This record gives sequence, structure tokens and C-alpha cells, in this order.
Amino acid sequence: MGQYFTAEMSDPGEGRHLLTIGFGEQARNSTIVVDAVETLRGLALDGGKAILINGPTTNAAAMAIAHSVAHKYGYVACYDPKLGAYVVVISHDPEVKVGRELVL
Repeated sequence: MGQYFTAEMSDPGEGRHLLTIGFGEQARNSTIVVDAVETLRGLALDGGKAILINGPTTNAAAMAIAHSVAHKYGYVACYDPKLGAYVVVISHDPEVKVGRELVL
């Protein structure tokens, strides 16, 4: 885990990975983004059907995270607490459309 950004991977089943993210020590966004990318690199994400992302982050870090995982997974979804569901934000899978809501 990074000093300014935290990430843990788990397996919720069905060929998907769950990435739980958060903040470490307080820092500027320019520092958090670099730490987020390095932290993800350290997880050695091997890709798969899908990655679900849950946890607080900044807009800049969210974009860096999405870029880091987008081409390793069939689709990327992030948790929306207002909906109580994950929303697909990137998809390379023709059966999973952007905007689809997923409830675990």
C-alpha cells in the first residue's frame, strides 16, 4: 500500500475482482495520483472479466486508476452509494453496456 493512497484486492466471485481504495496520509492531488498508480502496479493486477472499484478518491486519482486497469479487464465499474450499486464506466464486453448497474 502507498503512503497517500491505499488499495486492496479481493474476489467477490463470478470472475470479478474487487478493488477497495482509500486515502492514506493527507497530500496534494499531484502526489496522490502518482502514489495511486504505483500502488496499483504493486498489486500486479493480471486482468480478467471485470474489476469493481469501491472507496473514496479524488477525480484525478479516479481517472488514473481507470486508465491503469481499463485494458486489463472486460469492464470496469465503480460503486455509487446513492444507487447502492456498481455502475459500469468502461466496457470492452459487448454484453455489458456502460451505465449498467450491478448489485452484489
